[in-house]
Amino acid sequence: MRCRPASRPLISLSTAGKVLSVTFDRRQICLGSRQGVSVHSPDRVKPMLKVFVHQRSWIARNVHSPLVRYGGAALAVWVALSLWTFSSLLHRHASALFLSAVLLTARYLGFGPAIFSSFLSAACLDFFVLPPSFSFTISHRLDVERLTVFLAISVFAGSMARQKTLTESRAGRAVREMAAIVASSRDAIFSTSPHGNITSWNRAAERLYGYSAEEALGIPVVDLAPPERRVEVERNLQTLNAGGHVDPYQTERCRKDGTRWPVLLSVSPLLDAHGRFVGTSAIARDISAEKRSEEAIRRREKLATAGRLAASIAHEINNPLEAVINLLYLVRHDPAHANEHLTMAEQEIGRLARIAQQTLGFVRDTSSPGSVEPAAVMDEILQLYSHKLVARRIRVARRYRDTGKIPANAGELRQLFSNLIVNATDAMAKEGCLYVRVAPSRDWFDDREGVRITVADTGSGIPQENLDRIFEPFYTTKSDTGTGLGLWISSGIAREHGGSINVRSRVHGEKTGTVFSVFLPCQYAVSHVA
Repeated sequence: MRCRPASRPLISLSTAGKVLSVTFDRRQICLGSRQGVSVHSPDRVKPMLKVFVHQRSWIARNVHSPLVRYGGAALAVWVALSLWTFSSLLHRHASALFLSAVLLTARYLGFGPAIFSSFLSAACLDFFVLPPSFSFTISHRLDVERLTVFLAISVFAGSMARQKTLTESRAGRAVREMAAIVASSRDAIFSTSPHGNITSWNRAAERLYGYSAEEALGIPVVDLAPPERRVEVERNLQTLNAGGHVDPYQTERCRKDGTRWPVLLSVSPLLDAHGRFVGTSAIARDISAEKRSEEAIRRREKLATAGRLAASIAHEINNPLEAVINLLYLVRHDPAHANEHLTMAEQEIGRLARIAQQTLGFVRDTSSPGSVEPAAVMDEILQLYSHKLVARRIRVARRYRDTGKIPANAGELRQLFSNLIVNATDAMAKEGCLYVRVAPSRDWFDDREGVRITVADTGSGIPQENLDRIFEPFYTTKSDTGTGLGLWISSGIAREHGGSINVRSRVHGEKTGTVFSVFLPCQYAVSHVA
């Protein structure tokens, strides 16, 4: 088969023993059967291939220009036509080539250019592929059906490809935005494997923990916790691996240099597409500033409590002082019994020292925990307020059972018990009964062993609308004398000791009053950051 003469063939190639001669200025396309390879202008093939290779990246940079979008669609059809022309292997698959052009256009340029590419491809099929060649005349009804089916498939496939592109684009944008949020967050955000090894580490984690990303990746997450809190980390992993959840809580973590810092930790499970546990994600927020503010407020309330104790302490101190003065007088005038009088004076001075020691417990630093007997601390508080209780004719009913000692800050417990006793006393204007109970118990929620301290009064009770807010800071029903911090601080002290505080009250009926119940566990690592 011979080709018609051309003014100047631009390209002549041989593929699988066949020679193809193309003249683009006169749109002449024909297949030859000569053996061998003859390339008249090889330098012109290379630029066309470069255009095809760099088309996607160039379009991506200028994708929002209508000229680029529709020009790119035309270019995709031209590439498909060129491949059909130059390759004998692809010569039998013209529809597939043009459909690929439509899909690529829909994928990267949009649905409008894809429709344009579909009709342009149909025109190329009619003009170049379907007989008669180089004519838009359709000689067979079957060709009309083929073009119609091609257009329908092209439009449908183009819409599906564009929809997938938009979905992937939205997902990619969401991933990039989430990555930007994680990277720019001021909270430490990291993830771990199911075995507890760190797998990701943001910039805030580098700043707060002191480990670079290269140093942190792969190390066990338990290495970030103080030695006494490593069981806590392992328990979190076990809970999440079993399908449970961990509520945000305050704890401590260690920096690279060994210093401790208080954090609000939130730990969540990471699940794959099938719902399987594949790791954990953690957000650690530095709450050092909040802790310092809370400590300042707590110290202020301690001083206020010490001020409220001044009258009671003055009364308690006045009695032994008068006794000492009288005994010294007797020593001076009754030398025969001087030793006996001096012994009694020493006992009264010892009583003064104990009162002073109890008072100092409210205002001095109590950051070092120890073993404390709750019943003994409660007796100290009742002794300090005994004058106030007697003046109001309030009877105290104690009911203690052997509880042993618990890990606690003695000064913090004094503050907690003092707030409860003061509130109960203020609730009973004149006469009444104050019930105090200290006994072994179990936590109502997780069955831990511990001690339950109950303080109940026979006062007027607390209305329900106030009961829901009494543990909020600066909320008080004592307009003249209350600061609104006592019960808030008491609640915080209970939490810092691993316990809880609950309240119930009754304002109607024959018997009214309020009951506060404090649970403190027997085993707990008392917070050092309170």
